[in-house]
Amino acid sequence: MLHSQNPQLIGGIAAGACVVAVVGGIWWYIVAHRPSAEEIERRRREHLTLNGRVTDGVILDARTLSNEDSISPTPELLVYSYSVAGLTYNCAQDVSTLPDRVLGFRLDQPVQVRYDAHNPGNSIIVSETWTGLWLRPKSADRA
Repeated sequence: MLHSQNPQLIGGIAAGACVVAVVGGIWWYIVAHRPSAEEIERRRREHLTLNGRVTDGVILDARTLSNEDSISPTPELLVYSYSVAGLTYNCAQDVSTLPDRVLGFRLDQPVQVRYDAHNPGNSIIVSETWTGLWLRPKSADRA
């Protein structure tokens, strides 16, 4: 049956199938290797830890991710404020993945904020390797 078909038609179909296979493989590779939202956030914190400028700020509130007040010693969201070049920024950082880094924070203490000099609204107050929080000493928790 294939002997009676036009060889150019068969070659075109084969080439089209190869193109579809290559494009599909590239698409799969890109999708399979796309970083998760958690990985993107971790990379952002790491970049700010290594390259961010430091300024003073203050924690305004501690909340849960469902926007309720938090009385937990390890809140999920810290709301803070800082000023850069005469502008005040009010930001919030999801710290639910960093509970050991915020244990012992206090609302009545100042904090240090790391921010991107090119985009001052991009900031953090805690990361895996740095904290701008003034934490209570562990011995004070036992008293």
